[in-house]
Amino acid sequence: MDVDLIFKIIGIGILLAVAQTILKSTGKEDLGFWVTTLGIAVALLMVTELLGDLFTQVKSVFKLF
Repeated sequence: MDVDLIFKIIGIGILLAVAQTILKSTGKEDLGFWVTTLGIAVALLMVTELLGDLFTQVKSVFKLF
């Protein structure tokens, strides 16, 4: 497993927490919600790519398709 991916996801989480705090203090909670939702979607896309690679490797190991 790539440790770099874990650090990227942690970095996204930290940036989202800072952005959420700043937007909440300025009174823009609705924008903070959308920023958080977008960040979670980006992290899930990164994990989805990794899962796609995993399934490809499993298919090649067991000679499926």
